[in-house]
Amino acid sequence: MNFDAYLPAGITPEDLIVLMSALSAGSVAFAVWLALLHRDPATKRAKLIAHQRSEMRAGVVGPRRRQERLPTIGMMRKVVDRLNLLRSGQANKISLKLMRAGWRSKDAIIRYLFSRLALPFAFGGTVAFLLHGLDLYDLDTTQKLIATLASVIVGAYAPDIYIRNAAKKRREKIRKSLPDALDLMVICAEAGLSLDATLMRVSQEMEQAAPELADEFSLTGLELGFLSDRRKAMQNLALRVDLTSMRGVANTLMQAERYGTPLAQSLRVMAGESRQERVMKAEEKAARLPAVMTIPMVVFILPPLFIVLLGKAILNTIDAFKDLAF
Repeated sequence: MNFDAYLPAGITPEDLIVLMSALSAGSVAFAVWLALLHRDPATKRAKLIAHQRSEMRAGVVGPRRRQERLPTIGMMRKVVDRLNLLRSGQANKISLKLMRAGWRSKDAIIRYLFSRLALPFAFGGTVAFLLHGLDLYDLDTTQKLIATLASVIVGAYAPDIYIRNAAKKRREKIRKSLPDALDLMVICAEAGLSLDATLMRVSQEMEQAAPELADEFSLTGLELGFLSDRRKAMQNLALRVDLTSMRGVANTLMQAERYGTPLAQSLRVMAGESRQERVMKAEEKAARLPAVMTIPMVVFILPPLFIVLLGKAILNTIDAFKDLAF
């Protein structure tokens, strides 16, 4: 078979092989370069924090009339505005839950409300189509109805479960990194830095190790700069982070601002208490481990152990009884 007839003029099969080899080598080199490329998440996080700062400054300092005249954005905002979901009494509680989960953008509450409205219909419609339309499983009418209602309930509670889990994970990360941040605050306070500069400096140092805590501290430092009441910034910090230790830190900072108490000594005491709390949490998990391991040990470890130890004796006994029978 002559391949030259299928090639463009002036290109031989050897040239085609060389070209394909060059493309393969280039693809391999590009794949290796992507694998070895170092991606720094701190840059993206810094851009996100800077964007949140600009939005917060514009929301507090900027004119409110101009914000009220902004057009609605996207289909979700139109649906939420049409149903007046933002004017309900639960809007403030939802906004607080989203802030504790780490979402403080203006569209976060819109996405949450739209998800709570749309997911029950989406889940229920999908399950109803699979069970009634396609008849995917051999179920009777009652079982199909129960499965459809269960999918609707799952869709209704899915956003709350997701946000609760996200807030819990974020709170645990902040709790684990708080003692180190307090030690850095002690160093900054003893060096003579103000509270605003201390929070901003600690947020910069903790940006890679604990981005969640760095985000909260940088936001508090920003609020201290433009809010008229500085205690409001501390209260917002304790409200966003639902931790006993963080509330203690906020109260300590408020007392230092109000009464002029030594900030470094108070922070050193708070750092020691936070470390002690972290050790107690670890000891609590270690003490709970034997009770947690009881069921896996009984189900997965003891049966194979009994088979290994007693299996041969049982088989020999069975063979002995067979011999006696004959």
